[in-house]
Amino acid sequence: MTMLEQIVYRDGETALTGWFARPAGSPRAAVAVYPTFMNKTPGVEVKARALVAAGYAVLIGDFYGPAAPHDFESANTAMMDLRADPLAMRTRLVATLTALEGLVPGVPQVAIGFCLGGMAVLELARAGHDLALVASFHGLLQTPLPAHQPIKPRILVCHGDADFLVPRSHVLAFWEEMDTVGANWHFHSYAGVDHGFTNPLTPAGSPNPSFDASANQQSWTALLSLLDEVLG
Repeated sequence: MTMLEQIVYRDGETALTGWFARPAGSPRAAVAVYPTFMNKTPGVEVKARALVAAGYAVLIGDFYGPAAPHDFESANTAMMDLRADPLAMRTRLVATLTALEGLVPGVPQVAIGFCLGGMAVLELARAGHDLALVASFHGLLQTPLPAHQPIKPRILVCHGDADFLVPRSHVLAFWEEMDTVGANWHFHSYAGVDHGFTNPLTPAGSPNPSFDASANQQSWTALLSLLDEVLG
């Protein structure tokens, strides 16, 4: 099994802890993996290891630093605090990209994310970062800072149509926002599928009723396929 190495990096005065791994050969790209609002979880680690097996270097980012929560309630509070300052949140997200560039220089960068991490990678795209691809899995689509400039990366959004956090009005608004700036986007929506469909376990470790094996498989296949197309 691929071992993830603990990496300490910084966002200003805040120390952050990431988890890094690279393939045996030269990596095809460096992938920043933005986790759920619970920060690094076993489900996110599984996805990171799958990317390493496919030939990518990965760094699982850290949203919170030393105050990282360990239960649902405190994680929800920490997430709301992070989102309360959208510009500071974007700075926190960029710290992971900067750390990844130092670990794996000179290769294309990709960002993927789950739940809060899905929202995070879309924020990076909106902010104009030079990434090859961003991919959001059951991520939030609304933003207080909509895009007003051309978006550089290709965009993949994998979304459960029954996601209680993302009604169809948010979906339509996102499409319109992306079209306004000429983004190159793919949007995959899975009928009857709820939020968190990629993870078979809840944060507490019990079975996740929202897990959907088909949506999980199809969304991951879509990511790998689009990476092949974008990277050549």
